[in-house]
Amino acid sequence: MEGYKRQLPVSVIIPVRNGEPTIEPLMESLQRLDYDKNRLEVIVVDGNSTDGTRNIVKKYPVKLIIERKDGLNAARNAGIKNSNGEIIAFTDCDCTVSSDWIRKIVENFEDSRVSCVGGSAKGRDNDFVSQYADNSIVPLMPFFKKREELNMIRPFLHHPAGCNMAFRRKAFKEVGCFDEGIKYGFDDVEFVERVCKAGYKMVLDPNVLVWHKHRSTLKEFLKQNFNYGRGSGVLLKSRGAKNVVSTWSFLSLVGFISWLLIIGSLTLLSITTNLIIFPLLLFGFALAPLFALMAFYLRKALENKRYERVFVYPFIDILRGFSFFCGQIYQLFKTNKET
Repeated sequence: MEGYKRQLPVSVIIPVRNGEPTIEPLMESLQRLDYDKNRLEVIVVDGNSTDGTRNIVKKYPVKLIIERKDGLNAARNAGIKNSNGEIIAFTDCDCTVSSDWIRKIVENFEDSRVSCVGGSAKGRDNDFVSQYADNSIVPLMPFFKKREELNMIRPFLHHPAGCNMAFRRKAFKEVGCFDEGIKYGFDDVEFVERVCKAGYKMVLDPNVLVWHKHRSTLKEFLKQNFNYGRGSGVLLKSRGAKNVVSTWSFLSLVGFISWLLIIGSLTLLSITTNLIIFPLLLFGFALAPLFALMAFYLRKALENKRYERVFVYPFIDILRGFSFFCGQIYQLFKTNKET
C-alpha cells in the first residue's frame, strides 16, 4: 500500500453552521495538503450560518453551498450531490487535517473491496477537558493504535468518526445517502453500517489523522454528551435494536436503568428495615462503578505517571455517562411534534 501512487479524484465535504471561530485553521490546513490540486475539490456546505463563516470561506479556492435544511446529514448529502470525486471525504469545521491526510486516505482504497476509510481524531488543545476527552476510558473521538480491516462496525469506537471518514462514490449509489432524520449524534455511524452490510470492507487507519477542537469547558462537554445520547435515542426510535450501534445503545440503557432500580430498591429497603445487609449492598452497588473506574485509571497511571487522573477522571466518567443516558431517555420520550 505504501507504494500506491495513483491519485484518485477526491471531494472533501465540510458541513458547517456558525463556524467562524474555528473554520479558518481548517481552510489553511486544507491548502497545505500534499495532493494534486487538479484531482481535489473542497466543498463547504453552510447550514444557514448567522456569523462570518461564509466571508471566511470565500477567501479560499473552495466551492461554497448553502443548505437550508437542518442537520449534519442534510449538509453532507448536499455536498455529495454537488461533488465530482471518486472518493468523498468528510471532516468538520472544528478540525485541522494533516498534510498527508488525503494521500493516506487514497492509499487505503487500493483494495477495490474497501469502500469506507476512517482515521484517528486527536484533541488539538492541551486544556484539562481536551486531555480528559482523549484519555478517558471511552475517548470522545476514535484514536486507533493499529490499522484494521473490518467487515462490520464494533462498539466502543471501532468505526469512523464523522470528522474523519471517506467513502467510494459508488457506495452512495448502492446504499443511498446519509439519513437526514438522524441528528445530534450517531448520524454518521448508521451510514457506515449500511456500507458494511452491503458487503464492503472498512479500514480504520491511525495514519489518517485529523486534530479536533474538543469542548473547552466541562459544561459544554457534558452538553455534547447529552446530545450524543439524544442521537442514540433517535437511532433507537427509528431502527429499534436492529443494528450494532442501536443494540449496544439499548443494552447500555437497560443496564443503566437496572442499576438505578437496584440502587432505588436498596435505598428503600435500607430505610424501611433494620437489616445491615441492605446498607452494605447499597454502598457496594453505588460505589462499584467508581471503584472499577479508579482501578482502570490506576493501571494507566502506572504507565503514564498521571496519578491525579485516578481521583478525577472517574467522577467525570460518571457525570458523562449520566448525561448521555439522560439524553437517551429524553429523546425516547420526546414527541415528534416537539422542537
